Amino acid sequence: MATILRDLSYQYQWLYDGISRAAALAVGGESRFRQLALQGLPIAQDSKILDLCCGSGQTTQVLVQRSRHVTGLDASPLSIKRAKQNVPQADYVEAFAEEIPLSDNEFDLVHTSAAMHEMETEQLRQILQEVYRVLKPNGYFAMVDFHAPTNPIFVPGLAAFFWLFETETAWQFIKTDVAALLTEIGFQVSDRTLHSGGSLQVIQAQKPAS
Repeated sequence: MATILRDLSYQYQWLYDGISRAAALAVGGESRFRQLALQGLPIAQDSKILDLCCGSGQTTQVLVQRSRHVTGLDASPLSIKRAKQNVPQADYVEAFAEEIPLSDNEFDLVHTSAAMHEMETEQLRQILQEVYRVLKPNGYFAMVDFHAPTNPIFVPGLAAFFWLFETETAWQFIKTDVAALLTEIGFQVSDRTLHSGGSLQVIQAQKPAS
């Protein structure tokens, strides 16, 4: 069940943006947060990039500065409308992430930011399988999302954030070994780092060449 504050944050852009900026302070601000999962990846102007669950385009804005071929995908018509207004340089697809209506082996990079924790366990598996399908051989999947804190100081803050803005799927997500799930699907996990006392995880994984 979604909280009232969560519903309001999706209804009002200014509230959503304010929450995003406040949450990103722990890693040095929103600009750094939006680039955490992209660090070290071989992104060129002709790279084909899918911003999965793009929301209103916060990270899409970063991606279009690095590539001419960015597609944002989200299931929310309101989010897609906002993303088109905020980042008109990208293309957009309104669709569910577990049924991506795009071709096999199409993208060099699939990126997602703070979205996978909203998925049920089976949805998450389906989405990662779809990511594998649409990636080119040697393509990368990059994700930043919540993680169970390794530093107990961060536990109350994350718990309060979940109670105010998230659903039970977030609690289930931080119990999930996403790196192991990616490996099971066929990815090679190339990098996994923790930030903010372990409450955020960044995973980069590659689809093998064959």
